[in-house]
Amino acid sequence: MSKAQNDVVITGIGIVTCQGVGKEPHIALLNAAEAPAPIVETEKFKPYPVHPLPEVDWSLQIAKRGDQRQMENWQRIGVFAAGLALDDAGLKDDADACGTMDMIVAAGGGERDINVDTLIVDEGLKRNDREVLLNEKLTTELRPTLFLAQLSNLLAGNISIVHKVTGSSRTFMGEEAAGISAVETAFYRIKSGESSHALVGGAFSAERLDMVLLFEAINAHSRGEWQPLWSRDEGGIVSGSLGAFLVLESRAHAEARGAHVYATVSSIEGDRGNRNAGNFEKRLERLLQPADGLAPASMAIFSGSTGMPDLAQREKAVLERQFPGAAVRGFGGVTGHGLEAHFTLGLALAALAVDSKAKVPPFDAAHEKAMTSGTTAAIVTTVGHQRGEGVAVLSAEA
Repeated sequence: MSKAQNDVVITGIGIVTCQGVGKEPHIALLNAAEAPAPIVETEKFKPYPVHPLPEVDWSLQIAKRGDQRQMENWQRIGVFAAGLALDDAGLKDDADACGTMDMIVAAGGGERDINVDTLIVDEGLKRNDREVLLNEKLTTELRPTLFLAQLSNLLAGNISIVHKVTGSSRTFMGEEAAGISAVETAFYRIKSGESSHALVGGAFSAERLDMVLLFEAINAHSRGEWQPLWSRDEGGIVSGSLGAFLVLESRAHAEARGAHVYATVSSIEGDRGNRNAGNFEKRLERLLQPADGLAPASMAIFSGSTGMPDLAQREKAVLERQFPGAAVRGFGGVTGHGLEAHFTLGLALAALAVDSKAKVPPFDAAHEKAMTSGTTAAIVTTVGHQRGEGVAVLSAEA
């Protein structure tokens, strides 16, 4: 592959999942002979399984106890993962680089007042005028300050405060599509020369009753015992507490400071629209076109499938038809589904696999084939549980 000075390269990876903290346990996962046993919490939210957060020493990336206390877990996870990415890129203590660094974050809303939610649901069982009920409770039960403490852009604000990343800042909301748009925006800003380096990513706290309720409200949450990703026949989503941030740079910026390059992001695009009557398949096929010509034997496809049965099977059918022989890996089966952070997580895992030439083990042995060669290129997909599709293509450094 010819190298251009405005190529977009990944130079920093910050990752926290149930598999561990930092890149080392995830490199081990990607290079293991077989996938480890799932790490799943089955009692706390029974009958809904979730992939829990590992033990995290927050002080390693958030030094001040006061800063830790004023964040809720979704923010702590994100600030911590962002710090890991900056450390990994060698930019954490570079005041000039952090001061000019773009920051693009994908985030949902903060944690809800569960007592008020419970009150509304209980009262709603007794009354038919539910619109009136909702207005009553919202005006009498909610603390006015609650929403101000949960604004989505507080994650970016806390990263700025803790890590001194003070260039431009953008926050995207909108579930999985937000994560796709965040990385896509960073990619094109660097590709066009508008930016030279960016911190991009997201975080998700799955261990929240309100998130379990939101998935269950549309019959999307798996119940009972954990099942491998491609084998789920009910609900489909097993969410995971996780954070994933990347440092993206132009090749010129990375080479000028002698940075280690994990992989080159060859292309990235997101789209959304109606999924009926074959529209989903046509859209996904178009998004995958930049990967045409890659050698299937040494290509890993990191699918960000939610595990929802219909969508999962439709996506897998397109991938196997478009790239026969390539190894498909539904990474949410070992990390949990990370909603806004899921696409960035896929990119982080793919970059680690490309950099270490990993023969990534099947995460669902009954439905994924073994790799015969180390990974030299990767495709990352994410298919939103309601809407939004995204595809990125990563290539190894020559």
